[in-house]
Amino acid sequence: MTTDRTTPPPPRPIAPGADRDATEHAGPLLVHANFASDLAVGLRATAVLGQWAEQAPRTMWLLRPGDVLLTPVPLTGAFQEYAARLLGLSAGDVTVVPVPPCPGVPFAEAVERAGLLPAVRELVAARPGIALLPTALDESAAAFARDLGIPVSPYGQEEPTPEALKVTSQLNTKSGFRAVAATLGLRVPEGRVCRHAELDALVARMTGDHREVVVKPDRSAGGHGLTFVRAAGPGEAPGPLSLPPVDDTWVVEECVDVAHSLSTQAWTGPGGTTVLFSGEMRTRDGSFTGYQAPLRGPAAAARGELEEWARLFGTHLGRHGYAGPFSLDAVVTRQGVLHANESNVRRTATTTPHAMVTRLARVAGTKDPAWCMSRRRAPAPYTFEQAVGLLEESGLGWSAGRGEGAVLYAGAPTDGLTWRHVTIAASGPRLDVLEERLTRVLGPLV
Repeated sequence: MTTDRTTPPPPRPIAPGADRDATEHAGPLLVHANFASDLAVGLRATAVLGQWAEQAPRTMWLLRPGDVLLTPVPLTGAFQEYAARLLGLSAGDVTVVPVPPCPGVPFAEAVERAGLLPAVRELVAARPGIALLPTALDESAAAFARDLGIPVSPYGQEEPTPEALKVTSQLNTKSGFRAVAATLGLRVPEGRVCRHAELDALVARMTGDHREVVVKPDRSAGGHGLTFVRAAGPGEAPGPLSLPPVDDTWVVEECVDVAHSLSTQAWTGPGGTTVLFSGEMRTRDGSFTGYQAPLRGPAAAARGELEEWARLFGTHLGRHGYAGPFSLDAVVTRQGVLHANESNVRRTATTTPHAMVTRLARVAGTKDPAWCMSRRRAPAPYTFEQAVGLLEESGLGWSAGRGEGAVLYAGAPTDGLTWRHVTIAASGPRLDVLEERLTRVLGPLV
């Protein structure tokens, strides 16, 4: 493993497509962890973008020999060695370039402001056939690839068109999603779009009809910025919300009686749309806290309709030139009715962990594993080495021989307490057993 700001050793040659996901570029990748993007939230939301960037180490699991990672947070040596050991990588196989934070600007601009562009050009020149793999396909990432003279994965030699970039931006907004959902016949909660100045009046009107509503900034993700509003009493409107004008466009929707929150991840391109996986989200107050796949129990009844909606949505994206991953999120009411509520046209919180699970399970010979993402709060602060030791001493660390176990996929948390992990097992019931044991070893879910 190499952490380099200048010129790296030349990469070892790899065969085209060797151990690479079939949906991505076959050759080396410049993995562009642009969590600082205006697709999910505005660039002014520096606090939440900084929190999301703390998960950038998870992109380590995408790397193969010859790849380069541009990351907004450094990866510790202990985490790099841990990931390399599980992935079967050797020292020097990949290059990791940390980019100092530059709040309020796109990640590509932060690379340039840090004076790293000459080093990145050298890394690219040493890797013929390299392509850019951005976390989010925004205009800044496309321009960065153009400036470096390399393609964007998975577009090949064709650049993402202005139409593709436009539809990507549009469908990472709540209003854009609702408009397209209406044309495709996807069921959505009743709602309205308004400007910030009209927000209080619209909320008052809709709480009169539905008693409780959820107010969403048009460009938000992961539950960021959601506000739940309930009428004070029958016939009484809530008081002024006094929400900050973080967005000039807002969506107000009825609060449906949610039993399950679902998300399906798919990939679309010239060859059509493929559903990759579907699972159930763990949420708290509308915010994403974890994920479990595949769908099982009562939530599994909605899988067919949800995945058909994803195929319709992917076809729409493909017609407008978008190629790559996207997710479709939905809820199932206690009456068993499915409602779509947003799309995320980018790599999401589950995309990279799923790629890691697929890669580890392939080596272990485990077909279609059950897996989940969780956060646990440890009883005391641990170093990364201590947390790994706890898992391995208890027999809960990932083992290719057993084909199951937990992986600390995002490195050490800043507080040493709130650990993100993925648990993998051959079946749902076995996954439940491992998760119960993890509670005793690493602490309860948060």
